[in-house]
Amino acid sequence: MKQKPDLSFMKLWNISFGFFGVQIAYALQSANISRIFATLGADPHQLSYFWILPPLMGIIVQPIIGTLSDKTWCRFGRRIPYLFIGAAIAVLVMCLLPNSGSFGMAVSTAMVFGLCALMFLDTSINMAMQPFKMLVGDMVNEKQKALAYSIQSFLCNAGSLVGYVFPFLFTMLGISNLAPKGVVPDTVIYSFYIGAAILILCVIYTTVKVKEMPPAEYAEYHGLKKNLDEEKVNVVKLLKDAPKAFWTVGLVQFFCWAAFMYMWTYTNGTIAETCWQTTDPSTSGYQAAGNWVGVLFAVQAIGSVIWAVVLPMIPDRKIAYFISLVIGAIGFCAVPFINNQYVLFVPYLLIGCAWAAMLAMPFAIVTNALEGYGHMGVYLGLFNGTICIPQIVAAAIGGTILSAVGSYQYNMMIVAGVALLMGAICVFFVKDKTLANM
Repeated sequence: MKQKPDLSFMKLWNISFGFFGVQIAYALQSANISRIFATLGADPHQLSYFWILPPLMGIIVQPIIGTLSDKTWCRFGRRIPYLFIGAAIAVLVMCLLPNSGSFGMAVSTAMVFGLCALMFLDTSINMAMQPFKMLVGDMVNEKQKALAYSIQSFLCNAGSLVGYVFPFLFTMLGISNLAPKGVVPDTVIYSFYIGAAILILCVIYTTVKVKEMPPAEYAEYHGLKKNLDEEKVNVVKLLKDAPKAFWTVGLVQFFCWAAFMYMWTYTNGTIAETCWQTTDPSTSGYQAAGNWVGVLFAVQAIGSVIWAVVLPMIPDRKIAYFISLVIGAIGFCAVPFINNQYVLFVPYLLIGCAWAAMLAMPFAIVTNALEGYGHMGVYLGLFNGTICIPQIVAAAIGGTILSAVGSYQYNMMIVAGVALLMGAICVFFVKDKTLANM
């Protein structure tokens, strides 16, 4: 198998730069979906059900995109056409979703409209997001993959930081953070508009700057007997033949992503109740809490960027993974006991440590384990199931668990902490190919 050449830092940067814009869109979705649907009139016990759609679309879309892009080749490349189409659809839907309550529809109709918009938004974000992971797997050699995914992690967190703070910044600029009952405030609407513009500009940059390998060259560098566009794909066989790391890392992912699903779903209600002493979405306190959630998620992104610098300094990658998740679990468990909005920076910095490890470690371990297997796009699409399935399960049982913990949304942060701790324990079942070869 011919070895892929080293790439310059700028080439590695260009491969992932569009991820910055995609992550702004994803951050706006994760920080504001519960706020939007609560504003439209959703009951707290129903909030987690709205979160089923995003991972459900991910588990459907990403394997399809992986399979199709493995077999695609045109003048624009293999992965990039899907990236561009996904981004274009996302831009359109980002202009519609926050306006769900602004078209004079009844509450139930507005929520259905919002659900349909959310479904298309997450479909398009997943369609745009997955090609970036595939591009690294396709074009970057094993030695540089850790650096490439670190760059992707940095751009991911930088995009998150920008997306999270938009509503807070717009409020500071004097844009109204209040609206009639059932209508989403202008701060959120304008955030989605600006995020959509940045998304398409970033994706255009990557589309122009990155040139993918033609099929024959790809086969040569990946040790394939024939081009991927000439091979038939048997998903069941691929899963059966998947390396052990694919499944053991997937077990860790199950608990980690369930934990973060509860953070995204219940942080708004938690902070509104513990710091602003309100559970009523029509109050200024609840909407102020919604803005502050964006700030806290931005703090989490900063913590993730800082911890991403520390992670490579820990020689044993599994120990680094374990420590990161334990620190994040401590952060989750601390949230319900803090009623000062500024002191909350501390637990969200800790949660950022777990997020940094979740972004970098799984794909570095799995793509290394998959070297020589072929069908990288299909495998990474299937591996995305370890992100989507836990979110679907967590969302489906979220209302039941909320009732079991007294219907206090802040108790769901403790549930998230316990889930993350279980994920940390499962790290010791992972076999890391890189460490095994040392």
